[in-house]
Amino acid sequence: MPALSLCTHVMILLARCLFAFVLAACSLAASAASVYIEELTWTELRDQIKAGATTIIVPIGGTEQNGPAMVLGKHNVRARVLAGRIATGLGHAVVAPTIAYVPEGSINPPVGHMRFTGTISIPDAAFETTLEYAARSFRQHGFKDIVFIGDHGGYQKNMVRVADKLDKEWAATPVRVHALQEYYQVLDTDYKQALKRKGMKDAEIGTHAGALDTSLALAVDPQLVRADRLHSSSLGAAEGVYGDPRPSTAEAGQLGVDLIVGRSIEAIKRHLARH
Repeated sequence: MPALSLCTHVMILLARCLFAFVLAACSLAASAASVYIEELTWTELRDQIKAGATTIIVPIGGTEQNGPAMVLGKHNVRARVLAGRIATGLGHAVVAPTIAYVPEGSINPPVGHMRFTGTISIPDAAFETTLEYAARSFRQHGFKDIVFIGDHGGYQKNMVRVADKLDKEWAATPVRVHALQEYYQVLDTDYKQALKRKGMKDAEIGTHAGALDTSLALAVDPQLVRADRLHSSSLGAAEGVYGDPRPSTAEAGQLGVDLIVGRSIEAIKRHLARH
């Protein structure tokens, strides 16, 4: 019995050691594989930069109403997920934390999306300063190409202004800031045409929280959409919906995901090839 007890004790210790080793290995593999800097330690990120990961993508979302059937953080989730896929496709690229606070118009009196509960708006100057000092921080740490991607149309001009300002200041250095408008432009061009070829009408596609917007959200993360509210007869401008989300499908959204990711990777490669 004592021998059997000792053997059992040893086996338990070995099993515990093996389990701890597997957990450590899984944790190391997960951190090494992540493109999101929030999921890395500072030394892991430092080593990635030294190994050639000198491109950082800054996803910009926004917190705004998206009708009764879609969550307030739609832009934030979409920007983060798509930025991750773009970085993975590029290789030697990582993703910064998503910027969730963006200009949405006047607060008092409220205009646009600010008329709906949950929308957050900041002044243009505060937004541009945030982008500028994020870029300055990344330059300090050794990044050579800083790429802004915006999931919302309202602040594209702000991204361009910041990129232009810093590029002029850093003209004598190898560091560049890219306001990647191609990321957003594909929504109103190729993706819209792809939806029309599937039989969707302009009135369904819409401009906000319609079939285009909702299909993209379904493809990125179905939990962004309240499926039971998509067919409400009350959906309309009064509820913050400009379009008709009822024909939305994840399959239709995947067309947009593929176009956004593919075109963004192509555009970033063109931008990087110029320097």
